[in-house]
Amino acid sequence: MLLLAAAFLVAFVLLLYMVSPLISPKPLALPGAHVVVTGGSSGIGKCIAIECYKQGAFITLVARNEEKLLQAKKEIEKHSINDKQVVLCISVDVSQDYSQVENVIKQAQEKLGPVDMLVNCAGMSLSGKFEDLEVSTFERLMSVNYLGSVYPSRAVITTMKERRVGRIVFVSSQAGQLGLFGFTAYSSSKFAIRGLAEALQMEVKPYNVYVTVAYPPDTDTPGFAEENKTKPLETRLISETTSVCKPEQVAKQIVKDAIQGNFNSSIGSDGYMLSSLTCGMAPVTSITEGLQQVVTMGLFRTIALFYLGSFDSIVRRCMMQRARSEIADKTA
Repeated sequence: MLLLAAAFLVAFVLLLYMVSPLISPKPLALPGAHVVVTGGSSGIGKCIAIECYKQGAFITLVARNEEKLLQAKKEIEKHSINDKQVVLCISVDVSQDYSQVENVIKQAQEKLGPVDMLVNCAGMSLSGKFEDLEVSTFERLMSVNYLGSVYPSRAVITTMKERRVGRIVFVSSQAGQLGLFGFTAYSSSKFAIRGLAEALQMEVKPYNVYVTVAYPPDTDTPGFAEENKTKPLETRLISETTSVCKPEQVAKQIVKDAIQGNFNSSIGSDGYMLSSLTCGMAPVTSITEGLQQVVTMGLFRTIALFYLGSFDSIVRRCMMQRARSEIADKTA
């Protein structure tokens, strides 16, 4: 009986692997495609633009700082594979005025054609204890990280649905999967992106438009360096339990997943575990992906409990250390 059950299980898994490619999206061809990258003047955004350019895409870079945009343009153009490729730069704040964002997207499409892939990479991080953060910080992060993704996506979605082709990428964060000490403002804005992405995917999937949510870990970018200047001790110690990734590595994985139409894009073993743990009712790109999540859930939850215990221990130690310091100061 056990042999029969094992044989049935093996046959079922093999069937899933055979059927899976039949229901997966057709990969997007990047040669000649128009890719728009917001937040494309530095960090992960710039590396995504370079990766797409290496594969023959035409690039529109969108960011606020015109000087940084021009520097990024020169760097990206070094990676061209033919003399027809173009890098277009547009300076605009994608989080402030939807009509402005809509206009610059129209300008880009007039010059380089309809947008085939939109990568929402504009974002920022500010950390601090909940009671220490100004209310304006919560408003600012929701504006930049959430509305800064809503506006460009809203500007391209109609054309993508009409053409029955397109990819929309939202660059969230592992802090958009797990709330951490010091990230009450940042995590909230990144969690919101997932809700947007899940709802949008259900709307646009019948039109052959696919959404990808990327959850990069701490990545060696100018934004990460700026973030570290204000991190509470607890947040910094928790962050140090994992390694810092290179932006080129992160960009390659995001582009690969976006081309394939994968809903989740994670980096490394920790990222894979976290995505499996937090999959919930998120879409799956293949039956195989769903099966892997079901099989690994119990093991990953057990590992996660140890992680959560260590994080709580860090917070308690920092609190006790702070209390001892305060007592020492009073008695000095």
